[in-house]
Amino acid sequence: MPGVVDRIAVVVNGNAKQVTDELVETLDQIVQSGDLFVSRSLEEAHDIARTIVVRGYPTVLTGGGDGTFVRMVTAIVQEAENVGRQPPRFGLLRLGTGNALAWVLGAQSPKGRGVVADLARLRSEGGSRELRLIEVAGLLTPFAGLGADAIALSDYGRTKERFMRVPGVRRVATGPVVYSASMLTRTIPRYVLRPALKFAVVNEGSPAIRMGQNGRPVGASIPAGELIYEGPAQLLAFSTIPYWGLGARAFPYAEERPDRMHLRIVNFGSVEAMLNLRSIWQGVHRSDRMHDFLVDGFSLTCNPPTPLQVGGDVLGHRSQVRARLAEQPIRVVDYYSPPPV
Repeated sequence: MPGVVDRIAVVVNGNAKQVTDELVETLDQIVQSGDLFVSRSLEEAHDIARTIVVRGYPTVLTGGGDGTFVRMVTAIVQEAENVGRQPPRFGLLRLGTGNALAWVLGAQSPKGRGVVADLARLRSEGGSRELRLIEVAGLLTPFAGLGADAIALSDYGRTKERFMRVPGVRRVATGPVVYSASMLTRTIPRYVLRPALKFAVVNEGSPAIRMGQNGRPVGASIPAGELIYEGPAQLLAFSTIPYWGLGARAFPYAEERPDRMHLRIVNFGSVEAMLNLRSIWQGVHRSDRMHDFLVDGFSLTCNPPTPLQVGGDVLGHRSQVRARLAEQPIRVVDYYSPPPV
Protein backbone atom coordinates (compact mmCIF):
# COMPACT_ATOMS: atom_id res chain seq x y z
CA MET A 1 0.00 0.00 0.00
CA PRO A 2 1.71 3.25 -1.09
CA GLY A 3 3.07 5.34 1.74
CA VAL A 4 1.97 2.96 4.49
CA VAL A 5 5.55 2.64 5.81
CA ASP A 6 5.23 6.18 7.19
CA ARG A 7 1.79 5.72 8.70
CA ILE A 8 0.48 4.79 12.15
CA ALA A 9 -2.58 2.65 12.81
CA VAL A 10 -4.58 3.69 15.88
CA VAL A 11 -7.03 1.18 17.39
CA VAL A 12 -9.31 2.44 20.15
CA ASN A 13 -11.75 0.54 22.33
CA GLY A 14 -15.13 2.04 21.54
CA ASN A 15 -16.45 0.79 24.90
CA ALA A 16 -13.87 2.69 26.99
CA LYS A 17 -15.17 5.65 29.01
CA GLN A 18 -12.46 7.99 27.68
CA VAL A 19 -13.26 7.18 24.04
CA THR A 20 -15.87 9.86 23.28
CA ASP A 21 -17.20 10.93 19.90
CA GLU A 22 -15.14 14.11 20.27
CA LEU A 23 -11.93 12.14 20.84
CA VAL A 24 -12.62 9.85 17.88
CA GLU A 25 -13.19 12.89 15.67
CA THR A 26 -9.95 14.49 16.92
CA LEU A 27 -7.92 11.34 16.31
CA ASP A 28 -9.45 10.95 12.86
CA GLN A 29 -8.21 14.44 11.99
CA ILE A 30 -4.67 13.66 13.20
CA VAL A 31 -4.06 10.25 11.63
CA GLN A 32 -4.51 9.74 7.91
CA SER A 33 -7.90 8.71 6.62
CA GLY A 34 -8.50 5.00 7.10
CA ASP A 35 -5.80 4.58 9.79
CA LEU A 36 -8.15 4.97 12.76
CA PHE A 37 -10.04 1.85 13.86
CA VAL A 38 -12.76 1.68 16.53
CA SER A 39 -13.30 -1.78 18.01
CA ARG A 40 -16.37 -2.68 20.06
CA SER A 41 -16.19 -6.50 20.04
CA LEU A 42 -13.75 -9.40 19.74
CA GLU A 43 -14.99 -10.09 16.21
CA GLU A 44 -14.21 -6.53 15.16
CA ALA A 45 -10.79 -6.78 16.82
CA HIS A 46 -9.84 -9.80 14.69
CA ASP A 47 -11.05 -8.12 11.51
CA ILE A 48 -9.04 -5.00 12.37
CA ALA A 49 -5.94 -7.10 13.11
CA ARG A 50 -6.22 -8.77 9.71
CA THR A 51 -6.50 -5.40 7.95
CA ILE A 52 -3.51 -3.98 9.85
CA VAL A 53 -1.29 -6.94 8.94
CA VAL A 54 -2.36 -6.91 5.28
CA ARG A 55 -1.64 -3.19 4.99
CA GLY A 56 1.73 -3.58 6.71
CA TYR A 57 1.61 -0.71 9.20
CA PRO A 58 4.99 -0.33 10.93
CA THR A 59 3.46 1.03 14.18
CA VAL A 60 0.13 0.29 15.88
CA LEU A 61 -1.15 2.27 18.87
CA THR A 62 -3.97 0.91 21.04
CA GLY A 63 -6.25 3.07 23.16
CA GLY A 64 -8.44 1.75 25.95
CA GLY A 65 -6.20 0.33 28.69
CA ASP A 66 -4.12 -2.79 29.21
CA GLY A 67 -6.91 -5.16 28.21
CA THR A 68 -7.28 -3.50 24.80
CA PHE A 69 -3.51 -3.70 24.32
CA VAL A 70 -3.48 -7.41 25.20
CA ARG A 71 -6.36 -8.30 22.87
CA MET A 72 -5.03 -6.34 19.90
CA VAL A 73 -1.39 -7.42 20.28
CA THR A 74 -2.47 -11.06 20.54
CA ALA A 75 -4.69 -10.82 17.45
CA ILE A 76 -2.10 -8.92 15.36
CA VAL A 77 0.82 -11.18 16.32
CA GLN A 78 -1.25 -14.26 15.46
CA GLU A 79 -2.29 -12.77 12.10
CA ALA A 80 1.33 -11.84 11.34
CA GLU A 81 2.51 -15.37 12.14
CA ASN A 82 -0.21 -16.83 9.90
CA VAL A 83 1.10 -14.95 6.87
CA GLY A 84 4.81 -15.10 7.75
CA ARG A 85 5.30 -11.40 8.51
CA GLN A 86 7.04 -9.56 11.31
CA PRO A 87 4.62 -7.95 13.80
CA PRO A 88 4.61 -4.15 13.91
CA ARG A 89 5.87 -2.00 16.74
CA PHE A 90 3.17 -1.43 19.37
CA GLY A 91 2.31 1.54 21.55
CA LEU A 92 -0.32 2.62 24.02
CA LEU A 93 -2.62 5.62 24.26
CA ARG A 94 -3.70 6.12 27.86
CA LEU A 95 -7.47 5.77 27.59
CA GLY A 96 -8.27 3.02 30.10
CA THR A 97 -8.54 2.77 33.89
CA GLY A 98 -5.59 0.79 35.25
CA ASN A 99 -3.04 1.51 32.52
CA ALA A 100 -0.12 -0.40 34.03
CA LEU A 101 1.70 -0.23 30.68
CA ALA A 102 1.31 3.56 30.55
CA TRP A 103 3.52 3.82 33.65
CA VAL A 104 6.14 1.63 31.98
CA LEU A 105 6.13 3.27 28.54
CA GLY A 106 5.57 6.91 29.51
CA ALA A 107 2.15 7.43 27.90
CA GLN A 108 0.48 10.64 29.09
CA SER A 109 -2.87 11.10 30.79
CA PRO A 110 -5.81 11.76 28.46
CA LYS A 111 -6.46 14.96 30.44
CA GLY A 112 -4.99 18.06 28.86
CA ARG A 113 -5.03 16.47 25.41
CA GLY A 114 -2.28 14.07 26.51
CA VAL A 115 -3.29 11.49 23.89
CA VAL A 116 -2.93 14.06 21.12
CA ALA A 117 0.44 15.07 22.57
CA ASP A 118 1.60 11.45 22.55
CA LEU A 119 0.84 11.15 18.85
CA ALA A 120 2.94 14.25 18.22
CA ARG A 121 5.73 12.99 20.49
CA LEU A 122 5.79 9.70 18.64
CA ARG A 123 7.07 11.38 15.51
CA SER A 124 9.88 13.25 17.29
CA GLU A 125 10.65 11.69 20.69
CA GLY A 126 9.38 8.13 20.81
CA GLY A 127 12.11 5.56 21.14
CA SER A 128 11.61 1.79 21.08
CA ARG A 129 12.57 -1.23 23.10
CA GLU A 130 11.75 -4.88 23.38
CA LEU A 131 9.07 -6.14 25.76
CA ARG A 132 8.68 -9.76 26.78
CA LEU A 133 5.11 -10.98 27.09
CA ILE A 134 3.57 -14.00 28.80
CA GLU A 135 1.43 -16.62 27.06
CA VAL A 136 -1.54 -17.52 29.25
CA ALA A 137 -5.12 -18.55 28.40
CA GLY A 138 -4.44 -18.05 24.69
CA LEU A 139 -3.39 -14.42 25.15
CA LEU A 140 -0.13 -12.45 25.12
CA THR A 141 0.03 -10.22 28.18
CA PRO A 142 2.55 -8.39 30.35
CA PHE A 143 0.79 -9.48 33.57
CA ALA A 144 -1.89 -11.78 34.95
CA GLY A 145 -3.03 -13.17 38.27
CA LEU A 146 -5.45 -15.25 40.32
CA GLY A 147 -7.06 -14.64 43.66
CA ALA A 148 -7.29 -11.26 45.35
CA ASP A 149 -6.30 -9.07 42.39
CA ALA A 150 -8.71 -10.76 39.96
CA ILE A 151 -11.47 -10.63 42.56
CA ALA A 152 -10.75 -6.93 43.14
CA LEU A 153 -10.96 -6.27 39.39
CA SER A 154 -14.23 -8.19 39.16
CA ASP A 155 -15.64 -6.18 42.09
CA TYR A 156 -14.40 -2.98 40.44
CA GLY A 157 -16.36 -3.81 37.28
CA ARG A 158 -19.59 -4.36 39.22
CA THR A 159 -19.11 -1.19 41.26
CA LYS A 160 -18.43 0.85 38.14
CA GLU A 161 -21.65 -0.42 36.55
CA ARG A 162 -23.60 0.76 39.61
CA PHE A 163 -21.89 4.17 39.52
CA MET A 164 -22.69 4.58 35.83
CA ARG A 165 -26.40 3.99 36.47
CA VAL A 166 -26.60 7.03 38.79
CA PRO A 167 -26.64 10.23 36.67
CA GLY A 168 -25.31 12.56 39.37
CA VAL A 169 -22.42 10.22 40.23
CA ARG A 170 -21.07 9.55 36.74
CA ARG A 171 -19.01 12.74 36.64
CA VAL A 172 -16.96 11.78 39.72
CA ALA A 173 -16.66 8.08 38.84
CA THR A 174 -12.94 8.18 38.07
CA GLY A 175 -10.83 5.03 38.26
CA PRO A 176 -9.34 5.73 41.73
CA VAL A 177 -12.71 6.75 43.20
CA VAL A 178 -14.53 3.66 41.91
CA TYR A 179 -11.64 1.39 42.85
CA SER A 180 -11.53 2.74 46.44
CA ALA A 181 -15.30 2.35 46.82
CA SER A 182 -15.11 -1.16 45.43
CA MET A 183 -12.30 -2.18 47.79
CA LEU A 184 -14.08 -0.80 50.88
CA THR A 185 -17.58 -2.09 50.15
CA ARG A 186 -16.93 -5.35 48.32
CA THR A 187 -13.40 -6.74 48.17
CA ILE A 188 -12.08 -6.22 51.69
CA PRO A 189 -15.22 -7.53 53.48
CA ARG A 190 -15.19 -10.61 51.25
CA TYR A 191 -11.40 -10.94 51.68
CA VAL A 192 -11.77 -11.07 55.48
CA LEU A 193 -14.38 -13.84 55.40
CA ARG A 194 -12.92 -15.94 52.59
CA PRO A 195 -10.54 -18.81 53.43
CA ALA A 196 -7.19 -18.85 51.67
CA LEU A 197 -6.92 -20.61 48.33
CA LYS A 198 -4.74 -23.71 48.00
CA PHE A 199 -2.12 -23.56 45.24
CA ALA A 200 0.34 -26.06 43.83
CA VAL A 201 2.83 -24.49 41.39
CA VAL A 202 5.19 -26.65 39.29
CA ASN A 203 8.17 -25.33 37.34
CA GLU A 204 7.85 -26.08 33.61
CA GLY A 205 10.85 -24.17 32.32
CA SER A 206 14.40 -23.17 33.14
CA PRO A 207 15.53 -23.39 36.78
CA ALA A 208 13.35 -21.13 38.91
CA ILE A 209 15.11 -18.65 41.18
CA ARG A 210 13.76 -17.73 44.61
CA MET A 211 14.26 -14.09 45.64
CA GLY A 212 14.97 -13.36 49.30
CA GLN A 213 13.68 -10.46 51.36
CA ASN A 214 16.91 -8.58 50.68
CA GLY A 215 16.13 -8.59 46.96
CA ARG A 216 18.80 -11.17 46.11
CA PRO A 217 18.56 -14.83 45.03
CA VAL A 218 18.40 -17.24 47.94
CA GLY A 219 18.74 -21.02 48.16
CA ALA A 220 19.17 -23.55 45.38
CA SER A 221 17.39 -23.06 42.05
CA ILE A 222 14.29 -25.18 41.42
CA PRO A 223 14.59 -27.48 38.38
CA ALA A 224 11.86 -28.27 35.87
CA GLY A 225 9.25 -30.68 37.16
CA GLU A 226 9.73 -29.67 40.80
CA LEU A 227 7.31 -27.77 43.02
CA ILE A 228 7.91 -24.04 43.20
CA TYR A 229 5.24 -23.56 45.86
CA GLU A 230 2.54 -25.58 47.56
CA GLY A 231 0.19 -24.20 50.17
CA PRO A 232 -2.34 -21.50 50.95
CA ALA A 233 -2.29 -18.06 49.32
CA GLN A 234 -4.62 -15.12 48.85
CA LEU A 235 -2.94 -13.99 45.64
CA LEU A 236 -0.80 -15.46 42.88
CA ALA A 237 0.30 -13.05 40.16
CA PHE A 238 3.04 -12.85 37.53
CA SER A 239 4.41 -10.13 35.30
CA THR A 240 7.20 -8.91 33.01
CA ILE A 241 6.60 -5.26 33.98
CA PRO A 242 6.95 -3.73 37.47
CA TYR A 243 3.56 -2.06 37.63
CA TRP A 244 0.03 -3.19 38.30
CA GLY A 245 -2.89 -0.82 37.64
CA LEU A 246 -2.97 2.77 38.92
CA GLY A 247 0.80 2.87 39.34
CA ALA A 248 1.20 0.20 42.04
CA ARG A 249 4.71 -1.29 41.83
CA ALA A 250 3.49 -4.82 42.52
CA PHE A 251 6.33 -6.66 40.73
CA PRO A 252 9.67 -5.12 41.76
CA TYR A 253 11.69 -8.01 40.24
CA ALA A 254 9.90 -8.08 36.87
CA GLU A 255 12.85 -6.49 35.05
CA GLU A 256 15.55 -8.27 37.05
CA ARG A 257 16.29 -10.60 34.10
CA PRO A 258 15.04 -10.40 30.50
CA ASP A 259 14.62 -14.18 30.37
CA ARG A 260 12.34 -14.44 33.41
CA MET A 261 8.99 -13.16 34.67
CA HIS A 262 8.31 -12.25 38.29
CA LEU A 263 6.02 -14.73 40.04
CA ARG A 264 4.65 -13.39 43.34
CA ILE A 265 2.62 -15.46 45.81
CA VAL A 266 1.07 -13.67 48.80
CA ASN A 267 -0.52 -15.22 51.85
CA PHE A 268 -1.12 -12.36 54.25
CA GLY A 269 -4.58 -11.09 55.11
CA SER A 270 -6.38 -7.80 54.64
CA VAL A 271 -5.17 -6.35 57.97
CA GLU A 272 -1.49 -6.62 57.02
CA ALA A 273 -2.30 -5.41 53.52
CA MET A 274 -4.07 -2.27 54.79
CA LEU A 275 -1.43 -1.50 57.45
CA ASN A 276 1.33 -1.72 54.85
CA LEU A 277 -0.55 -0.37 51.83
CA ARG A 278 1.96 2.40 51.10
CA SER A 279 5.05 0.15 51.13
CA ILE A 280 3.19 -2.54 49.13
CA TRP A 281 2.17 0.10 46.58
CA GLN A 282 5.78 1.28 46.30
CA GLY A 283 7.09 -2.27 45.90
CA VAL A 284 9.31 -2.19 49.01
CA HIS A 285 7.23 -4.26 51.44
CA ARG A 286 8.86 -7.47 52.65
CA SER A 287 7.16 -10.31 54.48
CA ASP A 288 7.83 -13.98 55.22
CA ARG A 289 4.33 -14.58 53.83
CA MET A 290 5.19 -13.07 50.44
CA HIS A 291 7.12 -15.40 48.12
CA ASP A 292 8.92 -14.18 45.00
CA PHE A 293 10.38 -16.22 42.15
CA LEU A 294 11.95 -15.59 38.74
CA VAL A 295 10.57 -18.14 36.27
CA ASP A 296 10.02 -18.61 32.54
CA GLY A 297 7.26 -21.21 32.66
CA PHE A 298 5.01 -22.91 35.20
CA SER A 299 1.69 -24.66 35.70
CA LEU A 300 -0.61 -24.44 38.69
CA THR A 301 -3.67 -25.96 40.23
CA CYS A 302 -5.96 -24.00 42.52
CA ASN A 303 -8.62 -25.18 44.95
CA PRO A 304 -11.29 -23.92 44.93
CA PRO A 305 -11.40 -22.40 41.42
CA THR A 306 -10.85 -18.63 41.47
CA PRO A 307 -11.07 -15.77 38.93
CA LEU A 308 -8.16 -15.29 36.52
CA GLN A 309 -7.32 -11.82 35.26
CA VAL A 310 -5.19 -11.33 32.15
CA GLY A 311 -4.04 -7.79 31.40
CA GLY A 312 -6.65 -6.46 33.81
CA ASP A 313 -9.58 -8.28 32.19
CA VAL A 314 -11.26 -11.01 34.27
CA LEU A 315 -11.73 -14.20 32.25
CA GLY A 316 -13.69 -16.32 34.72
CA HIS A 317 -12.93 -18.97 37.34
CA ARG A 318 -10.02 -21.37 36.76
CA SER A 319 -8.65 -24.35 38.68
CA GLN A 320 -5.71 -24.95 36.33
CA VAL A 321 -3.48 -22.42 34.56
CA ARG A 322 -0.32 -22.73 32.48
CA ALA A 323 1.90 -19.73 31.72
CA ARG A 324 5.21 -19.25 29.93
CA LEU A 325 7.28 -16.46 28.47
CA ALA A 326 6.52 -15.91 24.79
CA GLU A 327 9.44 -17.00 22.61
CA GLN A 328 9.73 -13.71 20.77
CA PRO A 329 9.53 -10.27 22.39
CA ILE A 330 7.58 -7.49 20.74
CA ARG A 331 8.86 -3.98 20.03
CA VAL A 332 7.07 -1.18 21.85
CA VAL A 333 7.04 2.59 21.70
CA ASP A 334 8.82 3.80 24.84
CA TYR A 335 8.96 7.53 25.56
CA TYR A 336 11.59 6.89 28.23
CA SER A 337 13.95 5.40 25.62
CA PRO A 338 16.08 7.68 23.45
CA PRO A 339 14.64 8.33 19.97
CA PRO A 340 16.29 6.71 16.96
CA VAL A 341 19.22 8.63 15.49
